[in-house]
Amino acid sequence: MDTTGLTPLFAMLVPVLGALGVVLLRHVPPARELCGVVAGVVQVGLVASLVPVVRDEGTVSVTLSTFLPQVSIALRADALGVVLAGTAAILWVLTTLYAMGYFGTPPDPALTRFHGCLCLTMAATVGVAFSANLITLYLFYEAMTIITYPLVAHAGTPEAVRGGRRYLAYQLGTGIAFLLPAIVLTYVEAGTFDFVPGGIFGPDASSVLLVIVYVLYLLGIAKAALMPVHSWLPAAMVAPVPVSALLHAVAVVNVGVFCVMRVVLDVYGSELVGDLGLGVLTLVLTSATIIIASLYALRLDSLKGVLAYSTIGQLSYMMLGVALLSPGGRLGAILHLVGHSFSKITLFFAVGSIYLASHRTRASELRGVGRQLPLTMGAFAIGALSIIGLPPTVGFVAKYLLFLGAVEAGQWLVLVVLSVSTLLSAAYYLRIMHGALFTGPALVPSGGAGSAAGLRGPSVSEPSSLVVGPMLVTAVVTLVLGVAPGWLLDLIRAIG
Repeated sequence: MDTTGLTPLFAMLVPVLGALGVVLLRHVPPARELCGVVAGVVQVGLVASLVPVVRDEGTVSVTLSTFLPQVSIALRADALGVVLAGTAAILWVLTTLYAMGYFGTPPDPALTRFHGCLCLTMAATVGVAFSANLITLYLFYEAMTIITYPLVAHAGTPEAVRGGRRYLAYQLGTGIAFLLPAIVLTYVEAGTFDFVPGGIFGPDASSVLLVIVYVLYLLGIAKAALMPVHSWLPAAMVAPVPVSALLHAVAVVNVGVFCVMRVVLDVYGSELVGDLGLGVLTLVLTSATIIIASLYALRLDSLKGVLAYSTIGQLSYMMLGVALLSPGGRLGAILHLVGHSFSKITLFFAVGSIYLASHRTRASELRGVGRQLPLTMGAFAIGALSIIGLPPTVGFVAKYLLFLGAVEAGQWLVLVVLSVSTLLSAAYYLRIMHGALFTGPALVPSGGAGSAAGLRGPSVSEPSSLVVGPMLVTAVVTLVLGVAPGWLLDLIRAIG
């Protein structure tokens, strides 16, 4: 029996089984954590099996339920969905291993909840990636919001609870107030919820209404962190590093950008977006977000704060690339979705490694850290150079394509925005690297605890291999994708 059509469903169900295993083995760590690792590896294999199919045949579809004549819960794997699902699945495996080193494997109920929610988050991510229509996408989008709340508030401190509540309020509030009305109005105007390459609106659709609906989509997809619906992301950085790494460098934020891409490519279509001037509107909003976020990151001392605002700016790079409505722009945007994920998670892993080794959380506290933690700071440097956009990293290839896309579209001001933001990124990342790699040992240990010999003592060394290993893997992938991105670019070109 040919089960290819069910592969998207299997890819979504495997993490659910992993969550069940986590609960059943909650008293048997590290077997509890290994449920997530095994499920992640299986999910990677399932998504990988879809690559040749979607490249040759376009899509793989399965309908799960039809509860109204025009409303169905259906999955459809295409090249764009495979890019998102594959990236998230690979990094889920690495994050789970990293979390084992970061938290350890005690029989802690909070860690059982953590790993269980991590598995369910990946199920929701694949659900969004393989959604065949707006209704399915909305259900999985909101499911992700609810599932990830316990992860954001994992620490249980008052600050973590406040950050979690803000995250939940932003995500549910914008989803209900803006995204859901946009979906309903889309159906009213188009008569379908389905995603169709090139768009679903007919020639008689109201231009004014379509502009309003588009703005509702941009405001409603708050996971993309487009200003002014971005402040949930810095607030959510109260979460532990493994949470911030996977959710706020990969799963949650990539889902937001992916949804915007779906709206542009498969709800409106590039031609209609251009005719209505929505591409220019998106370029203005994303350009403003990129510059403001970069300027804000420049003034921050908190390492996670810098990464948060850097992420906000980089997400807008992806949306800007699609909004250019040029082949190079779209290619660069989708490549950046993958490249940024590996680069930024490397940075988060490195920040977590620094914290475990030295309990430092601020850039001003990193004097001399690079000499004590060469692997960690080496990985950090690779991730930072990729975000800046320097060779031989994947960030360089993505930015080159974005520059090319801007030239193709004749958007010369976008070239200025990309250039200025690159310089700003260099300023705040090179500041961190200079302090860690090229200055002497810190005189005062983090938080004022310990002796003045803090960084010189033998206790400051690279953390366990479960922390360093995943970090080095993501750093190496960042380089490999920069040197040999051809196979990935071929898959991206298959996106209609």
